[in-house]
Amino acid sequence: MISADVVVIGAGAAGLFCAGVAGQLGADVLVVDHAAKVAEKVRISGGGRCNFTNVHTEPRHFLSANPDFCRSALARYTPADFVGLVDRHGIAWHEKHQGQLFCDGSSLQIVDMLLAECDMGGVRRRQPCAVESVARDGTGFQVATGDGPIAAGRVVVATGGLSIPKLGASDFGYRLARQFGHAIVETRPALVPFVVTDPRWRPFAALAGLSLPVLIVAAGRTGEAEFLEDLLFTHRGLSGPAALQASSYWAPGTDVTVDLAPGRDLGAELVAAKASSGRWLDGFLAEALPRRLAEAWLLAWPALAERPIAELRDRDLVAIGESVHRWTVRPSGTEGYRKAEVTAGGVDTRELDSRSGESRLQPGLHFIGEVVDVTGWLGGYNFQWAWASAAACARALVA
Repeated sequence: MISADVVVIGAGAAGLFCAGVAGQLGADVLVVDHAAKVAEKVRISGGGRCNFTNVHTEPRHFLSANPDFCRSALARYTPADFVGLVDRHGIAWHEKHQGQLFCDGSSLQIVDMLLAECDMGGVRRRQPCAVESVARDGTGFQVATGDGPIAAGRVVVATGGLSIPKLGASDFGYRLARQFGHAIVETRPALVPFVVTDPRWRPFAALAGLSLPVLIVAAGRTGEAEFLEDLLFTHRGLSGPAALQASSYWAPGTDVTVDLAPGRDLGAELVAAKASSGRWLDGFLAEALPRRLAEAWLLAWPALAERPIAELRDRDLVAIGESVHRWTVRPSGTEGYRKAEVTAGGVDTRELDSRSGESRLQPGLHFIGEVVDVTGWLGGYNFQWAWASAAACARALVA
């Protein structure tokens, strides 16, 4: 049997970062992962450029049944801290929409950085190596793996969620948490496209590939939230940043409300247009919206679609404008874990120490990253949670 001060289960963003920090602080760390490659979700993120943090990160950007839990870790390891690390490794980056930071080059630069940090800390790795079980052994743990048993003083669970199963996602972390008496907040796909099967969707399915900025509002599981983002029409429903953001808040059986022309008052503009001769409804909407969307929209107003605006009643014009600003769509579901960027829910944080991720039920057992019930918005927030929760845990491991 081999031994280590700390066994980290999971070689993703949180696991590797925790291992590197703890190793450099003096801990003897061994990382175990069932996959042949490390940090595959880092590699594919951000279109291959890795949206590695968001400069505007605040606790309000995260969903949880225990919303205050993330505050401690986020305050003690900030986006500026991670950017400093990226800079020290000579990785060029740029800021995009709403504070999102991306590599100028490949996301593999972040993976290589995490591995380099582990090497600097003398971290050992075993992979592919499946963890079969974890059992209490005196004051420590015995970790049974496909390569034999490991004696560990502490165990860090950084196994991620259920998203993108083709990359090796599993429920192992949740099963392990339940084994040691922890509750699991119901998991669900988050940051995921919507599927719409209502027959009234047919005209919009033909718009697949069309994108436009919208204000989207979703209310459901965790209150209400609105986002000003781009919406993408697909053959099966709605995607793009707007839909993905809303999906984290959406509850089955509820509507998503979309303002297709945010910042305008189309009803008032249409009424004002009556004073101009020669204005037609279809032409006006084609100027306010993408033409294909305007054409699909007017299918619901056949008696008004091809008439001069001057001939239409004010109340009809206001109603048309209101329909554009308050379009309600009831998704039949989502594309599920196979296309979800993250998993919402997870290990109930009310049973964890917010300063370290350590179990209040089993001393020496820690949970970090996506496996816990902390889910960020789209735009680098989930990576920042991975870095922050990992750093908090690593410091506690050697305290």
